[in-house]
Amino acid sequence: MEALIAVIATGGTIASRTNADGSSTPGLDGQALLARLGDLPPVRLKPVDLFARDSSTLTLAHMQAVSDAVGAELADGAAGVVVLHGTDAMEETALLVSLQHPGAPVVFTGAQFTDDHPQADGPANMAAAIRAVLGGGAGVRLAFGGRLLPAWGLVKHATDSADAFRLAVDAAAPEVTLTAPVSGIRVDVVAIHPGVDATHVEASLAAGAQGIVLAALGSGNATPEVVQAVARCHSAGLPVVVSSRVPMGRLAASYGGGGGGHDLVRAGAVLSAVLRPGQARVLLAALIAAGQVERAAELFD
Repeated sequence: MEALIAVIATGGTIASRTNADGSSTPGLDGQALLARLGDLPPVRLKPVDLFARDSSTLTLAHMQAVSDAVGAELADGAAGVVVLHGTDAMEETALLVSLQHPGAPVVFTGAQFTDDHPQADGPANMAAAIRAVLGGGAGVRLAFGGRLLPAWGLVKHATDSADAFRLAVDAAAPEVTLTAPVSGIRVDVVAIHPGVDATHVEASLAAGAQGIVLAALGSGNATPEVVQAVARCHSAGLPVVVSSRVPMGRLAASYGGGGGGHDLVRAGAVLSAVLRPGQARVLLAALIAAGQVERAAELFD
């Protein structure tokens, strides 16, 4: 019997066409997207329409819904799952699914160009994702722009190229399963710029954030004012993770001077050696939901 693959549609550019005003919005359902496919190896494809959203609008609750849908399709007998997703949040949702369903035969994909664009890349990416599931292999992966990449460490590095994703660091994912739902968890990402003060860290505290990720400079650096704010967060029991706005390379907490990565870690922050801010937010939210924040230093390293 031919393998059954569930294809979960969530919107994104792959499901979008251009409107009269020049904007684009997702409106194609799973069946319409599958109709774009050419020849494939023998396979049964089951379209599942979860929602139709631009992934920039996805909350952790939406990402949790994707993960729950993946689990439901696998439990219902699917040999694997392809998730059609917007690229703005692709790396985040893929990481959550990998944390909650480690080893599952799941491949994410999407598109950089709309369905009606002369260079529409959605059909080729969909076909590659389906073939990746049929080809075997465990763990959540991304098929995009001719590459097949694991979820851990994914980062979108280009806005205008069909080859849009890379690994920040080619590193093995830790062996961890965090199944607690992340809906309702609030983790803020605070952008760091040269000379920044603690205003935005304090605003996250006041807004009720349960955790903070710093999108820091270079190898994870900030300012003395931010270090002092991190120390206050640590004293209050609020976890802070330091990532970087630089898309590639392993982070090392080596800089001092009062505001460097070394100082941030001494103040109680955890350095994210591999995961960039989007994925760091998801892992921290999953740890908070599971009541396992004490594992942060182990898993982020």
